[in-house]
Amino acid sequence: MALHVAASGARPILQRRTSERAGTGERAGPAHPGPVARRLAVTLAGAALTACGGAAGDRSGDPGALTPIETPVALASPVTGGAGFPYLSRGNSGVWMSWLEPADSTHRLRIARLTGESWSEPATVAESSLFFVNWADFPSIIELSDGRLMAHWLQRSSAGKYSYDVLVKFSADGGATWGDAVRPHADGTPTEHGFVTLFEAGGGAAAMWLDGREHAVADGEMGAGQMTLRFARFDGEGRALPDELLDSRTCDCCQTDAAVTTSGPVVVYRDRSDTEVRDIAIVRWVDGQWTEPAHVHEDGWVIPGCPVNGPGVAARGDAVAVAWFTAANESPRVNAAFSTDGGASFGDPIRIDAGDPIGRVDVLMFEDGTALVIWLERGESATRVLARRVAADGRLSGETAIGESSAERASGFPRMTLDGDRVLFAWTVPGQPATIRVARTILD
Repeated sequence: MALHVAASGARPILQRRTSERAGTGERAGPAHPGPVARRLAVTLAGAALTACGGAAGDRSGDPGALTPIETPVALASPVTGGAGFPYLSRGNSGVWMSWLEPADSTHRLRIARLTGESWSEPATVAESSLFFVNWADFPSIIELSDGRLMAHWLQRSSAGKYSYDVLVKFSADGGATWGDAVRPHADGTPTEHGFVTLFEAGGGAAAMWLDGREHAVADGEMGAGQMTLRFARFDGEGRALPDELLDSRTCDCCQTDAAVTTSGPVVVYRDRSDTEVRDIAIVRWVDGQWTEPAHVHEDGWVIPGCPVNGPGVAARGDAVAVAWFTAANESPRVNAAFSTDGGASFGDPIRIDAGDPIGRVDVLMFEDGTALVIWLERGESATRVLARRVAADGRLSGETAIGESSAERASGFPRMTLDGDRVLFAWTVPGQPATIRVARTILD
């Protein structure tokens, strides 16, 4: 394998040969499972991980070396009634939260803004009976540097079970009104398009997503092609420009994430090799173009189905932190790794979980260069959202319990965002009806 040049003593990340990415539609490894077989494999894998996840085992860092964040206090939620799958982001006008809300035979994508202590009146971005609602593949909202809001959701494109598109809308008036919905992809295939991350690249709005056009067959089912990672920018009028291929073979249903460094955006996702190794990969925007994919770390996790557990990334300047779940060598864990050169190279992974992690991570970076990671962890009496600070040199804080959730799929993925000297958290608590909890902590 070719190697990136290491910087500042960091271990270089291993980059795959271009020829390994030039897929022909055939595989040397196991055949690509269909949707039902794939999800069955995930269920079986999850059962195996539950059985083997026990003692914390070895640690890379020194727990207690960093001061933990304070236990968050509950904050009023803008959500009333049944709702779930929150997403948090911060813009110049405040913190935005999006969520999905059932309404009779439809679903609504709703948003609200937190300013100081108060949430705005919730607004509806879109409502349809065609929403594709999935516990792991949820809508999002961001505020662009020009003040516009950008939101996305998934909508069915045919009667096929796994046939749905990404739809994006823009608002120039703080969410009071929205433009027409646009698709960042123009392939028109009745297959999966999802696991979207919205961000800014090249001075404008952008999106990346997992795209199933290479394995589209009739009725929204999946053939023997590859799931790919694609990227598109939008012009100032909100029109999608032609999309670009970032990776020609990826894991099928793990979340993606992006952060913006001084050098440009970086995107992270779960890769997939011909031998079913599914480790975390990174692609960087350098000098106006995307680099070849490279692995953050060679975990060597071989799994014949998608684990539905994607990475998180955060950046300050050219410092980058990536957090992810892995169960390589039958050892479930949540890791974090740091880069000082915009993601070109990473140090060794640091284990941060408490011994029985489910994963579903999110990550932030503080001004002092430490990162905050949250994840779901099984406990003796409940599944909790836990948080831990971690430093690039391996130092760790103790764990902070953010709140209780559930190991069920319906609990989704906890989210957080930095708001000045506060961290805001949001997560789903399943039930009849489900609800969204919101909490915050003040940083020292």
